[in-house]
Amino acid sequence: MPRKKKSTATESFQNFTPYKPKKGEQYMCEPQLDHFKSILLNWKAQLMEEVDRTVTHMKDEAANFPDPADRATQEEEFSLELRARDRERKLIRKIDSTIDLIDADDYGHCVACGVEIGIKRLEARPTATLCIDCKTLDEIKEKQQLG
Repeated sequence: MPRKKKSTATESFQNFTPYKPKKGEQYMCEPQLDHFKSILLNWKAQLMEEVDRTVTHMKDEAANFPDPADRATQEEEFSLELRARDRERKLIRKIDSTIDLIDADDYGHCVACGVEIGIKRLEARPTATLCIDCKTLDEIKEKQQLG
C-alpha cells in the first residue's frame, strides 16, 4: 500500500516570507508582532487540518482484516498516527500560549534573563521562550542531570 509523504509539524510553519526590519525599527513593534502572530495562526490551522485528515483517514481505513498480521500492521499504523497527533496537540497548546504572549505584548523576550530572543531565532522556532544562551545552559543542565 503506497504512502504519500506527510508534512511534519515543524515543516508546516516554514511557508512564510522572512521579516526584514526597517532601519531604526523598534524590536517587537506592531508589524513584527503581526508577522509572528500570522505565522503562528497559519501553523495552528495546518496542524488542525492534519488532525481532521487523521480522523477521516482512520474512519475510512478502519477495517477488520481476517489476517492477524494485517490487523496488527493497521493497529500499529494507527498507533503511530495517534502518537504524532498527540505531539501536535501539545504543540497547538504551546502555539495558543505563544499567541497569548503576543496579545499581552510580552513576546520575543527571554523568560529567564529578559533579553531579546531575536527575529531570526523566533522565525526558526516561533514558540521559543528562551534566548539562545539560556537555552544552551538549559540543555547543558539537562544533560548533566540525565547523564
